[in-house]
Amino acid sequence: MQIPYICITLPISMLNRRILRVKAFQNLYAFEQCKGSNITIARDFIRESFLPDLNSMEIQDKPALIKDSDEAVKLFDQNLENGSILKSSTAKPKIKQVVLEAIRQFQAATEKDRQFMLKNMIVSAERIPHLYLLAIELLQAFAKHVEKEIEKKKKLAGDNPIAFANEMNLANNQVLKNIRESATYRAALARNHVNLDDIELELKEWFRDYIKTSETYQEYLLLVNPSIDQDYEAADDLLKKVIFKNEVFLNFFSEKDLNWTENKSVVRSLASKVLKNASQPEQVELDSLPEIAINWDEDKEFFQNIFNFTIENIDSSKAMIAQKTKNWDIERLAFTDKIIISMAIAEMKNFPSIPVKVSINEYIDISKTYSTPKSKQFVNGLLDVLAKELTDSGQIRKSGRGLLDNK
Repeated sequence: MQIPYICITLPISMLNRRILRVKAFQNLYAFEQCKGSNITIARDFIRESFLPDLNSMEIQDKPALIKDSDEAVKLFDQNLENGSILKSSTAKPKIKQVVLEAIRQFQAATEKDRQFMLKNMIVSAERIPHLYLLAIELLQAFAKHVEKEIEKKKKLAGDNPIAFANEMNLANNQVLKNIRESATYRAALARNHVNLDDIELELKEWFRDYIKTSETYQEYLLLVNPSIDQDYEAADDLLKKVIFKNEVFLNFFSEKDLNWTENKSVVRSLASKVLKNASQPEQVELDSLPEIAINWDEDKEFFQNIFNFTIENIDSSKAMIAQKTKNWDIERLAFTDKIIISMAIAEMKNFPSIPVKVSINEYIDISKTYSTPKSKQFVNGLLDVLAKELTDSGQIRKSGRGLLDNK
């Protein structure tokens, strides 16, 4: 008789498209902030270029310098919106020279920021599997610690066996056992270089101080022969209510990841999903455990493209938004809403296989979490209008599944 394998569906590369969109949004937001800072620095450079020369023996015409400075700043701002303004300008040679240098510095700094954000975005996403596997391994380490402690007690008891109540509940947790026995999980640990060998002493202290004393763990000890559902609830509660709440554990993760603040919710969600999958015995494969399903190379390309396409078309996207919100000053709209809508426009126009409805719903969900309370309705309404106009004008063309799902 062949023993069936429990199917542990690991969300590695499971950085599903929603998670990737969120991370792209976070980095686009940071990029736009950097861009704003670069504009300020460029304006400061212009103003400094027209300060009186204290080493000159000539009389300085301060009002004229201030006037030239203001004209240069205005010309710089205009040129950012329309790159041909500087060429057609009749401004003084020095003004044009200073503005040209300010533009060069601004563009160089902005491109450097863009490349940094793009690299950071990819590194941060690729780090997520390592982080959620660490979270699962913490639970496994605590289960192993309990088993070792009980074995010590048994040896000390010798010929006088004593009852250990339900102290072995965590060590015998069926959900954690299913995960441990998964070949896919073990391969994932090796591939992502996940181990806790360097914090063996800390693990004992953390169990003693934070796990064992937690209300969740104490309630778990009251259960006699817990069911797999109860095992899942206990493991998931320890994950969410202790590991992802306690400052000691959070500091442990933040030392591993510079983007921990942004990644925390994603890591918690994926780790919880692993526990949930392992608690469902109906997920059985008779042959072998499944490979990790999602192709990271393909997702990585989507990830990079949505970031780049949004930046490349941000000005035209803002112009469309402004046209549809004539009663609003475009600068008064939520900064996050402008980025979210610009991302949605870029996705609808550049990814023919993704249905328009999917794109709109994804960005509405992002607006719920990352923008203002009224953003959901605003983003939904505006994207519906823009999607129809862009489709009618031929700028949105769907093929494959994208075409079928939008009929």
